[in-house]
Amino acid sequence: MKVYNTESRQIEDFKPLKDGQVSLYTCGPTVYDYAQIGNLRSFVFDDTLRRVLEAGGYKLKHVMNITDVGHLTSDEDEGEDKLEKGASREDKTVWEVAEFYIDAFLKDVKALNILEPNSYRGPHGVYARATDFIDEQIKLVQILLDKDYAYPTKKAIYFDVSKLPDYGRLSGQKLADKEVGARTEVVTDSDKRNPQDFGLWFFTVGRFENHNMRWPTPWGEGFPGWHLECSAIIHATLGEPIDIHTGGVDHIGTHHTNEIAQTEAAFGIKLARYWMHNEHLLVDGQKMSKSKGNFITLSDVVDKGFEPLALRLLFLQSHYRSQTSFSWESLSAASKNLADLRAFADLRFQTDTQADELEENYFGEKKRLILGHLTNDLATPSGLAALENVSAHVMNAGLRPTLLPAFEDFLKFLDATFGLELQASDDISDNQKLLIQQREAARRQQDWSAADVWREQLLDSGLEINDTPRGPIWRRS
Repeated sequence: MKVYNTESRQIEDFKPLKDGQVSLYTCGPTVYDYAQIGNLRSFVFDDTLRRVLEAGGYKLKHVMNITDVGHLTSDEDEGEDKLEKGASREDKTVWEVAEFYIDAFLKDVKALNILEPNSYRGPHGVYARATDFIDEQIKLVQILLDKDYAYPTKKAIYFDVSKLPDYGRLSGQKLADKEVGARTEVVTDSDKRNPQDFGLWFFTVGRFENHNMRWPTPWGEGFPGWHLECSAIIHATLGEPIDIHTGGVDHIGTHHTNEIAQTEAAFGIKLARYWMHNEHLLVDGQKMSKSKGNFITLSDVVDKGFEPLALRLLFLQSHYRSQTSFSWESLSAASKNLADLRAFADLRFQTDTQADELEENYFGEKKRLILGHLTNDLATPSGLAALENVSAHVMNAGLRPTLLPAFEDFLKFLDATFGLELQASDDISDNQKLLIQQREAARRQQDWSAADVWREQLLDSGLEINDTPRGPIWRRS
């Protein structure tokens, strides 16, 4: 398998630390509001990566976090805590806000057929919540203090980025370059040694005096910074170094850079061997935000009459490292493509014992071709394109019952890798089968008027009939 490694800025042969086993950590949501579809694109990318690795024979150890504390409205440690802001907006407690939007997130990922993480189970389930790892975060801060990578002020404990000569290597931006662009006028703590130093732990003083989420520590009551949680969770659940760490491209410059800094300073070991990041989903050429009026959620998609899996397919039609523009027209086209794929899957119910046999190795060759695209840095557009002529080939060649297992295996492979649930539908009803037989009998007798009546009845029952040289093929309307 080949993947693009953000750290090396090139496509590399993927070689896990342990043969046949991959440790994967994926950055999850901050649960102060509904996830917008740009966030969901990131989670579908994570899921596709996991599915392709498993299809390639790897055993996955996958952990995903949920940020339910400490994420400020600016990645540079300024602004409000997002959970506190959500609580103020909705007149709820921060705990109520977190629970509500965690439930909303879980419904979204289920609707998009995203697999659950499989290598952690805590008091709240299989997702690693930041608030379930407070003790681990406190211990990590203490290690950094003891090693002189961190220092306290009256307001917070900060990581001293000047202690790491290669700070910023993930983004390719040297600390000296970041210093030039630093905005010292927005720094609310004058005791910070460097404007780029980031908060590990904030004390409940000053602007955070009334912060609702707070825990006692040896240095004072407070709450963790956003960047701290992922390092602590990875250390507690997977151990370093992990094979792959993923996230959005907006994580590269600050969040993931700071994760690397605190982990490598504390434990003296590389955090991740491969870094993979997905690009933004754009609306009218811009990133989504409520202030711009282009914030779209999965509920908005459903309210417009589209299936969540059509959105998943839309994401897969673009490479994860390419910026993608969303429009309702593109989603409509993806919805039609999904219907075509389902019609192809439904051919498993439409066998023709008089047809010529398909080539025995046809599905095997297609499977190898598609897997070859997917294992080439998740080239999902090429993988989907390889399906374009399969449906026509199957309909033209026909299906013998003896070849159905190969077809079923191929559909199982497609569902395992693309996650579109093509096999989810059942066979048509006995009454619908009878209507098809009656229509065919009328056609053989050239009773076109009766045949049209049966066609209309089939359409009313949810089936569209297409006549081919080998007989009728139905698809769900």
